Amino acid sequence: MTAGDNDEDAGALTGEGELARDFLAQVGARIRAQRTSSSLTVQQLADRAGISRRLLTQIELGQANPSLVTVTRIARRLGTEFTELLDAGTSGSPIEVHDTGVHVLVWSSAAGSTAHLLEAAAGSRSADLWRWRLVPGDTYRGRADPARSQELFYVLTGALTLTADEQRVVVPAGASSRLRSDRPYTYGNDGDVPVEFLRTVALAP
Repeated sequence: MTAGDNDEDAGALTGEGELARDFLAQVGARIRAQRTSSSLTVQQLADRAGISRRLLTQIELGQANPSLVTVTRIARRLGTEFTELLDAGTSGSPIEVHDTGVHVLVWSSAAGSTAHLLEAAAGSRSADLWRWRLVPGDTYRGRADPARSQELFYVLTGALTLTADEQRVVVPAGASSRLRSDRPYTYGNDGDVPVEFLRTVALAP
């Protein structure tokens, strides 16, 4: 992957939605802090993550709009996951409950669609729980995740349209689905009411 490809990734969601600014600012600051504590220069971490130095600098300053794949790649080169860069913390209790005020808005579109990260298992690479809402006519286009990655869905209301390769499937309310996300894919709402669904991400190492 070339530096130009990665710079393009910084605007991958432009026009259909973008990562939330608060999320980007928080993650960017933590990337910078962990990079510094690891005694890595911007260039060294950028090389390890396969992105340009300029893009990494913009991410650390909260000025870029990278894909989640790029944020995940950077976090892993720092020996962690992007969910670990959020200020979730753990209380040490065997049971933790987080109300809606703690749920992190990660992605939104101009049309009003949203994606909130509800929970992420500490130290896990395959236990992220999300709640998505897509308004009628809206679409989210995802870049390919690492090989053998998968996403699991449960539709709460409306109907979710999933597209990957040349396959297009409509998942109605009450149904579940599994998507091989190691290729470009799309979530869409072709109906006339909002679709809400739960999503679990299982990224391969």
